Amino acid sequence: MLVAEFDYDLPPELVAQQPPPERGASRLLHLDAASGALRDLSFRDLPGLVGPDDLLVLNDTKVIKARLHGHKATGGKVEVLVERIEGSHEVLALARTGHALHPGYRLTLGDGALAEVLGREGELYRLRFEAEVAAVLERCGEVPLPPYIRHAPGAQDQARYQTVYAAKPGAVAAPTAGLHFDRAMLDRILARGAGLARLTLHIGAGTFQPVRGEIVEEHLMHSERYEVPEATMAALQGRRVLAVGTTSLRALESAALTGKRGGETGLFITPGFRFRVVRRLLTNFHLPKSTLLMLVCAFAGSENIRRAYAHAIAQRYRFFSYGDAMLIEAADPPCYHFASNG
Repeated sequence: MLVAEFDYDLPPELVAQQPPPERGASRLLHLDAASGALRDLSFRDLPGLVGPDDLLVLNDTKVIKARLHGHKATGGKVEVLVERIEGSHEVLALARTGHALHPGYRLTLGDGALAEVLGREGELYRLRFEAEVAAVLERCGEVPLPPYIRHAPGAQDQARYQTVYAAKPGAVAAPTAGLHFDRAMLDRILARGAGLARLTLHIGAGTFQPVRGEIVEEHLMHSERYEVPEATMAALQGRRVLAVGTTSLRALESAALTGKRGGETGLFITPGFRFRVVRRLLTNFHLPKSTLLMLVCAFAGSENIRRAYAHAIAQRYRFFSYGDAMLIEAADPPCYHFASNG
């Protein structure tokens, strides 16, 4: 497949720069992949679309204040985006600076926190902080807003670029489909008899990286940590699984494909993928030529997604992290087959 097949033109003004005034105030485009039918709804209509047969699976990862500004010992500016915390004092991070960082370089970040460059691992640097990393990030880190959001992060972003059920710190990007929910909405869903279950997938900065090259199959997917609790795996049986976000879907399908409830996943879902678990997907609108757009094309069919996105643009839906949502019904039921290798 060619990456160009997953491109589309988006008017810049449709990229949402701010969240809606309150959670749940966004729009919802409902796509039935079997018929191709589209319906324009409000996100507040979602509880009316679920019932006792449904299980909504939420990603409870928590976004950390992963972006730090500082300088090198030479005085040159540096911006660090923590990709992964490893232990109490070490991280893997992206760094933006005028020149490459070399082992032994000392960085002064935030309010004077010191970090040493230990080496490079692919595109990431391994840094060792003198103080505990979690404390440094909480004290002087910034919310790592996506690159297409142009304003500097403020107090509103600290609250709204986080789901109301976030519990486990480790993500550098929000599971954006979950941003639409407030607690009253979750209560309404439970009142309808639907179930709620949780898993964790810590989203990395790679989620914003474009697919390099021209051939889809040559792209190397970034790896992310996930964990699906036993209770969630048990709750899946006999239910119509609604994954809240592509991250929940990737974690569930990774667990089903490998039989492992946790670990690292680099699962790259493209058209032709055989879904084992997820029957319904709640998601936002995704960037052109992105792995997430390829995922929803795999789930709903490329032609359905092309029509849905064209409709959303014509109807002035808001796109990306702070934008509106889609609820997609898969054309074919998943096979509910789980590997059994532990």
